[in-house]
Amino acid sequence: MRVLGVDPGSVVCGYGVVEKIGKNITLIEYGVIEAKRQHEDLPLRLKTIYTRLQKVIERSLPDELAIETIFYSKSVPSIIKLAHARSAAVLAAVMADVPTAEYAPRSIKRSVTGNGNASKEQVQYMVRTLLNIEETPDFYDATDALAVAICHCYQLQTLSGKGGAKRASSWKEFIELNPERVKPHAKTSKKT
Repeated sequence: MRVLGVDPGSVVCGYGVVEKIGKNITLIEYGVIEAKRQHEDLPLRLKTIYTRLQKVIERSLPDELAIETIFYSKSVPSIIKLAHARSAAVLAAVMADVPTAEYAPRSIKRSVTGNGNASKEQVQYMVRTLLNIEETPDFYDATDALAVAICHCYQLQTLSGKGGAKRASSWKEFIELNPERVKPHAKTSKKT
């Protein structure tokens, strides 16, 4: 299953493609669409988002798209622009016959980090760890998009009844239930 995750934005729109085979999730590609850098007018930014995501879909051939839902935390005009950007992304997927799913920001954070109130830095760290990304992406939007895709993969795993259905009550239980989501610490040698 190949999933395109999108972190919508009318200024910067993040995207990330992952592939889930069994319990393994691997990175295919990620990036950002800097729409405002190319156009000041919102309609032209929406066109940029739509056409760039069409190219990502053509190139990566995702089976599904996962996108973050809109949450109210800024001004009404910002929410309206975000809704437009989100619509452009969903339309690109629908026009390519790619099914879509949406997730609330807290659900995405909880799925990836185990904490629905995780910071952007915590989400980025876990995404980099889970996907073995060595470089730090320039924008949180790219790692947020990858987090949406990872969340969708975990949700599919839960719905199919292949693990993840039980909720951990402690970090120890979380590690026992999800060993593939934990990266072992590097061993250090003691100098004497």
